[in-house]
Amino acid sequence: MIMPNVRAIAALLVLGFLALPVQAQQTNQIKKYLGETVASVRATPDPVQKREILNQSLNNLSKAIDRIESAGLIPAEERAGMEVFESTLQDKRDELAGVNGFTRIPDSKLDSYSSYVMQDVEQAAETVTISLVAALLIIIILILIV
Repeated sequence: MIMPNVRAIAALLVLGFLALPVQAQQTNQIKKYLGETVASVRATPDPVQKREILNQSLNNLSKAIDRIESAGLIPAEERAGMEVFESTLQDKRDELAGVNGFTRIPDSKLDSYSSYVMQDVEQAAETVTISLVAALLIIIILILIV
């Protein structure tokens, strides 16, 4: 009788250890997407285009999260964390545009702001508990949007 319980626990531990590299890979995919955004902003001389690139990247992340949430694919225990993550994305968009009490980022600061925003979003994504399934879905939807 003890053996089946030991086997179940061992199987769960193995699955947990196998999931860690996969989840790290998904986090790296999100970081890659954000890094490409920063590179695009820095490569573009026009401040209007820089703002558009940043805004579109933040919108794409929000859309991916919205689609996953509206499809009911996020467990209840993760919804609060996803809402915090979405709030972070909205604050960054508001700061970029200078709305909702935020001061607009000057054109001369857009390159450094893009790096700051992407670091902040990466940190938010790492501190929020996102399941492996949710991380995979975010990446799939980002690929489809972009």
